[in-house]
Amino acid sequence: MALRLGTFALLLFPLLLSGQDKKAPARDSTSTYLLSDSVQIGKGKKVISIATYAAKFNPRKALLYSAVLPGLGQIYNRKYWKLPIVYGGFIAGGYAIKVYQDQYAQYRSDLFVILDKKSIDPSKVYLSPDLGLTEAQLRTITNRARRQRDYLIILTGVWYVLQMVDAHVDAHLKEFDVNPQLKARLEPMMERDMLIGTNTGVALKLRF
Repeated sequence: MALRLGTFALLLFPLLLSGQDKKAPARDSTSTYLLSDSVQIGKGKKVISIATYAAKFNPRKALLYSAVLPGLGQIYNRKYWKLPIVYGGFIAGGYAIKVYQDQYAQYRSDLFVILDKKSIDPSKVYLSPDLGLTEAQLRTITNRARRQRDYLIILTGVWYVLQMVDAHVDAHLKEFDVNPQLKARLEPMMERDMLIGTNTGVALKLRF
């Protein structure tokens, strides 16, 4: 009887050990577990949810910052590579405005010289001292330079508004930049049709 109990205990002991081995391993406190709706910001930093990460970029703040100082909204959204584009547009617009403004000032000055001389003797035909142009020619190029200057001022204002809109929309789309659920990939496809047969190809799949 004692031999049977001893044998039974020896057979039961390995089963108990195997039952303990099947327990779930302890979770390492230093490990980082990412859920499908979470993101790890930087190595060794805490894990935050996508909604929390996206909420850190307020579209209204981005719009306000861009209105106060062009490019500041892009810095707020951490899109530093857009700064050369934003300021490049303003520099190009400002330079073109200055060129046409200088032309307008010069042509208008020469036109005033001709008008002053004409007021003394209207019977004569006067030319501009610097360009050698008549009054009619000076009026045409003066109006053209003024019109081009005004157009460029308007375009620069439009550029100012566009960089505000870019910062506002970019802050709205921040969640799409970090959401691991959003995927687009090409996968092989196979379809079976009773009339046509089997069709194979490649399909573009979007995962949300």
